[in-house]
Amino acid sequence: QVESLYPRPGWVELDPEVLWSQFIGVIKEAVQAAGLHMRQIAGLGISTQRGTFITWHKRTGKPFHNFISWQDLRSAELVNSWNNSLLLKVIHVIFTVLHFLTGNDRYLAPSFLTFSTHQASMKLSWVFKNIHEAEEAAKKNNCCFGTVDTWLLYRLTKGSVYATDYSNASSTGIFEPFTKCWNPTLCNLLSIPVSIYPPVRDTSFNFGSTDSDIFGVPIPIMAVVADQQSAMFGECCFHPGDVKLTMGTGGFWNVNTGEHLFAARGSLYPLIGWKIGEEVVYLTEGSISDVGTAIKWALDIELFTNVDETAEMAQSTGDSQGVCFIPGLQVSGDDPYLCASFMGLKPSTNRNHLVRAILESVAFRNKLLYDIIVKKVHIPLRTIRADGGVSNNSFVMQMTSDLINKKIEKPANTEMSSLGAAFLAGLASGFWTDKKQLKKLRQIEAVFEPQKDSEEYRPAMDAWLQAMKRSPHR
Repeated sequence: QVESLYPRPGWVELDPEVLWSQFIGVIKEAVQAAGLHMRQIAGLGISTQRGTFITWHKRTGKPFHNFISWQDLRSAELVNSWNNSLLLKVIHVIFTVLHFLTGNDRYLAPSFLTFSTHQASMKLSWVFKNIHEAEEAAKKNNCCFGTVDTWLLYRLTKGSVYATDYSNASSTGIFEPFTKCWNPTLCNLLSIPVSIYPPVRDTSFNFGSTDSDIFGVPIPIMAVVADQQSAMFGECCFHPGDVKLTMGTGGFWNVNTGEHLFAARGSLYPLIGWKIGEEVVYLTEGSISDVGTAIKWALDIELFTNVDETAEMAQSTGDSQGVCFIPGLQVSGDDPYLCASFMGLKPSTNRNHLVRAILESVAFRNKLLYDIIVKKVHIPLRTIRADGGVSNNSFVMQMTSDLINKKIEKPANTEMSSLGAAFLAGLASGFWTDKKQLKKLRQIEAVFEPQKDSEEYRPAMDAWLQAMKRSPHR
């Protein structure tokens, strides 16, 4: 985990050199811990955080700025200005008419396009408005843009490979998943030079080899994939209707929609899951903030001494005694000005009530997002598989299962992003020949099945929803 930098209020950055050194260090430590030598590595798969990006000089390789994190808020005013603009309203009308006349879903997403601080698009627009060196380099076709994967590929190959994959590209908000290309209309709208973008390759693909100076021997880079899509692949959610729930720093619900790209107004957005040869798999994603973030914050202020205690603490009290936790420690895509808070505190409130309120807020938001998925995604849902650190919390898992009235599988290994990257690299290198072999490697540690009627949670959830409506802002 690279430590975030906060140079100004609302700004969240990562030092590219620190990220690079930690990335190399992790690979060397993992190989050593496995008792292997670098020359025994058949291929490298890279899974990275999405939405965090950097720009650099094509000729010198020198960055124009630090990585700008997906959590960064510097574009909040720009986002609000665009979302309230007359031009965006006109765009909505034009594409609504086009969708009505043609029935083509390609026109559906732009008909309710809204910008978010999570997306790279607005922050990239900010870069070219505020960083003169980047703007000048772009005019001379000397500016490169890259999410974390692209930067690592560039560094690993000492500048000989400049590329990204479809999963990472589609997560930027600048890549058009229907046409599978960078969106020139959006770039013109935001004054972003189209020349800055890397070529887009298959997810499971031979990107080239690492420079031999880095690890002592060249190692083929056989897969590049965004973290949530990688977790989906690691969970073996290969069929339409398979659902993956990742609960890490944030929460991400992903539904495999197969060959069909679903655009839905509101909390869901379409992505490319992965591209392997001729196969392109699409996903619909919904996200929630402050999952692992809130639990880590509670640990930092010593509400408990070990994360493993939290499920037992929550179960030790029959309810939260009316205490509600309102998320907002982390950037919310829907409302970047939302402020985290507790409501309903009383003299009798203790640590157990506070911890239960935090965990309940995760389960309640899982329920809300699941209901939207059922309503908007017209594909029968098959399996639900959870991963991420918070999936180890039995209270959250059981309460989520109760609320959605579905069983949820939890694998033995919850670090699915790394496993997905390994699976994709193994397929590209011929270590595995097909996905059937990958399915045989799945190990389920626990299955959570509904034990309570969801209506039993109705009073607590209604109170939480009311508290959300009354929540304070920064």
